Amino acid sequence: MTKLTRIFSVFLILGLIQGCASFKSEEAEPKRYNEPRFTEQQPIELKVNKINIVSEFTPSFTRPNVEHLFPISIEKTAKLWAKDRLEAVDYASDKQADFIIRDASVTEEVEKAEQFLYKDRVKYRATLNVILKISDPKKSTNAETEIEAWRELIIPIDTDIAEKEKYWDGMVQKLFEEFNRQMENNIHQYLNMYVANNQVIQEYN
Repeated sequence: MTKLTRIFSVFLILGLIQGCASFKSEEAEPKRYNEPRFTEQQPIELKVNKINIVSEFTPSFTRPNVEHLFPISIEKTAKLWAKDRLEAVDYASDKQADFIIRDASVTEEVEKAEQFLYKDRVKYRATLNVILKISDPKKSTNAETEIEAWRELIIPIDTDIAEKEKYWDGMVQKLFEEFNRQMENNIHQYLNMYVANNQVIQEYN
C-alpha cells in the first residue's frame, strides 16, 4: 500500500508541473500582428502586361530609425498592397508598370518634458514614399504618380513593449488607410488612361 501511494504521488506531482508549464507558455506568448491586406477591395485593372514591385528602401537598423522593431513591416505591407490592389490585364501590350518603394521608414525622437513631474515622451514618425510608373516602350513615354504618406505617434517614454506594439500596429494600419485612399485617387487622376474600364472622367484645367 505504501509503494502504491508513493507512485501515485509521483504521477500527481508530474501532472502539476506539466500543467504549470503549459499555463506559463500561454501567458508568455506574445500577441501576433499581421500585415493588413486589401483583397476585399476591387483591384485596379491596369492596361499593362506586367507589374514590377521593386523596393529601393534599405533599413539602417540604427537609431533614430526603428522600423525593424515594428511587429508589422511597412515595406512588406506596401508590397502586399501592390499585389492586392493592382492587376495587369492587357497581356498583348508592351506597357508595364513599376511600383517602386522609395521609403518605408520609422524614426524615433525623445521629447524631454518641459514641466516638472511630467514624463518624457517618444515621438515616432512613419513615412511611406511610393512611385507608380507606367512605361510605354513603343511611344517612348512614361507616366507616373507619387505618394508620400506619413503618420506620427507620441507616447510616454516608459510605455512597455507590449503596449508599444499595440500603438505601432495602429499607426501602420492608419498609415495604409491613408495611402490606399491617396494612391487610388492619384491613379484615377493622373494615370486614368491606363486604367481598364475606367468609370472616372478626369477633367483637366
